[in-house]
Amino acid sequence: MVKTLSRRSLIRGASALTAGGVLDLTLVNLAFGQGGAQPDFTFAYISDSHIQHVKGTKFVRNWDRGLKRAVAECNLLNPKPDFVVFGGDLAQLGKKEELDHGLELLSPLRYDVKYVLGEHDYYLDLGEYWADKISPHYYSWDHKGVHFITLNSIVTHDEWTNKWSSGEERMGVMAGLDDPRGSPFMVGAAQRQWLANDLAKIPKSTPVVVFSHSPLQKIFKNWNFWTDDAEEVQALLAPFDKVTVIYGHVHQIQYNQIGNISFHSVMATAWPWPYPESYSQAENYLPVITVPMNRADPFHERDATGWQFIDVQTGNLAINYSLPDNSPRRVAFNPETGMPEDSEFETRSIPPQKHF
Repeated sequence: MVKTLSRRSLIRGASALTAGGVLDLTLVNLAFGQGGAQPDFTFAYISDSHIQHVKGTKFVRNWDRGLKRAVAECNLLNPKPDFVVFGGDLAQLGKKEELDHGLELLSPLRYDVKYVLGEHDYYLDLGEYWADKISPHYYSWDHKGVHFITLNSIVTHDEWTNKWSSGEERMGVMAGLDDPRGSPFMVGAAQRQWLANDLAKIPKSTPVVVFSHSPLQKIFKNWNFWTDDAEEVQALLAPFDKVTVIYGHVHQIQYNQIGNISFHSVMATAWPWPYPESYSQAENYLPVITVPMNRADPFHERDATGWQFIDVQTGNLAINYSLPDNSPRRVAFNPETGMPEDSEFETRSIPPQKHF
């Protein structure tokens, strides 16, 4: 019998918070069985804050507010998470002022913080300030029987990276959602070799959780919801019994299953993106098994930013989303089908829309 953290006890700690509005973070519970060697534990996930400098000491207020709220609510969680992951795009244009201000807003967190590098943090100086001030670009660690891997999935070819007249120009191009001058993201050969060496050290039965900023799958190239060498990375993860990839970047609910790998996105603290199917200038390449969320209201600054808690039993996820002005959502792995499923929305070709 698998012993999991009671959903009721988890919600009890968060119910007072949800009554006041959305919680812009993710709480993850990993369960490894009654009487097993490894205890259950939790970690929280905050992502995509896009802190933006205006001038002097002024920053975009809405994005500050989203991150401040996530930090405050994370500190109130019960049970306390073992650590917090920040999923990338702390800054909007990679400026030192933005990164420093973002770190200041994160500093009240009462937990160890693990960082994932996003493209908005990277392309101004190619992550030099990030590596000096925040964390390595990629690394791994073990915690209570789980092997965690953080990848830098937003690099691209040197030819593209080095062709710009300045870091500001390069950052401006890559920061555009649909700028045709941009370049697809990838993990890259050197980092894939590092990943192969890292994975060679652990048994194939070890649960593996991978944090990346881009999806490590190919979803929508026009918006760079895409990782060019995704299949090569997936091949390195394929021999393991249970693998979960958690990613940010897309600012919306997505999930997928490719072989043994479960993919789950987390929402942003800054703003929601609509689904690409609502974008008239480009063909839609979303996978069939990716389930649309209730359409975000572009005039509501917090709609579709949200809070989730995730139960992981024997390596499979059940993710529970709490959304303002939308119905709660639950995406759970179904062992009979071998897929994550959203029982309420998966049969609808068009998600229910808000009435503006």
